[in-house]
Amino acid sequence: MLTDLFKRWSGALVTTRKELYIGTLGAGLGLLSTEAICRWTLGITQPWFVIPMGASAVLLFAVPASPLAQPWSIIGGNTVSALSGVICYWIFGDTGFAISLAGALAVGSMFFFRCVHPPGGAIALTAVLGGSSIHALGFQFVLSPVLLNSAILLALAVIFNKIAGRKYPHYPKPAPNMHSTNDLLPSQRAGIQRQDLDAALASYGEVLDINPGDLQEIMIRAQMQAQRRHWGHLLCKDIMSRDLITINPDASVADAWHLLAKHRIKSVPVVTKDNLLVGIVSVPDFFIDRHNPAMQTIPRMINSKYVHEIMSTNVRTAKPDQPLSELAKTFTDLGMHYLPVTDESEKLIGMLTQSDLLGALFSKDVS
Repeated sequence: MLTDLFKRWSGALVTTRKELYIGTLGAGLGLLSTEAICRWTLGITQPWFVIPMGASAVLLFAVPASPLAQPWSIIGGNTVSALSGVICYWIFGDTGFAISLAGALAVGSMFFFRCVHPPGGAIALTAVLGGSSIHALGFQFVLSPVLLNSAILLALAVIFNKIAGRKYPHYPKPAPNMHSTNDLLPSQRAGIQRQDLDAALASYGEVLDINPGDLQEIMIRAQMQAQRRHWGHLLCKDIMSRDLITINPDASVADAWHLLAKHRIKSVPVVTKDNLLVGIVSVPDFFIDRHNPAMQTIPRMINSKYVHEIMSTNVRTAKPDQPLSELAKTFTDLGMHYLPVTDESEKLIGMLTQSDLLGALFSKDVS
């Protein structure tokens, strides 16, 4: 019974040993800077003030992806909380009513201005209970040390997290649509969508410490992991084409066009005599230079004689032992129609197309 109770009450924070070390070091540096600023501003070390800024350091360095740890949360949350505390002390003194009112106003203000930052509650109480050195500052307390200290702590967090390889400030970055339209990526259309997550979060009736964009990314990654488990036994080499149509880089553009027309294909790999993949020619390459966005009115094939003049050299490839689950998103979200398959020496050994993937997906043997 006690074990079950502990499991229900215990946190579910997922972390790693690396994050443990980084968070510990960052929080220590944050507290060191906080103490130094307090000593410089107030003339003495004020433990009542170090405590709330230490709590900010925990958020900024231990869980920088939390919505409660973002720049506006710490700057806005600490500032409005300090202002709430100073006003309450100015009107009611260091009474119990002033303490409770300062805490309540801080929470309400942070919700109103969308900058909830838990240490702000402690800062509001510090303005009331901080003693004569805090009270003597009056409204200056809001600017220095609170706003100043918060800004310096935030700057340190930005630098430290960047050095540590973290993305901070943290915000979900939407995957770009290669067609520059507002449509969702193909991998996101059939699954759980943003409006579904918004509705689910709203149904809780309480504030959850997670960004909806992060939650959507977690769901997508979980779905991909499930697909890897389901499709993990199928490898690229199991379904790729092996009898390949290829062309030499010194062949004529006319020959390349003839191959596409004859075999009713949309692309042809360009290989050397040793079968080394050096490029690929697809239908658009005959008309436009896809690496040059400038307006092109004359088809390239008119002024080009050899395949190496029009071929694309930046070729995305696959390896024969890659699971299909790793390649599915490459075809859908990146708009790929084909992937040359190369060995360790970059020699062409196969070709994987969207038709191959669809054939495997609907095969009775797979289901």
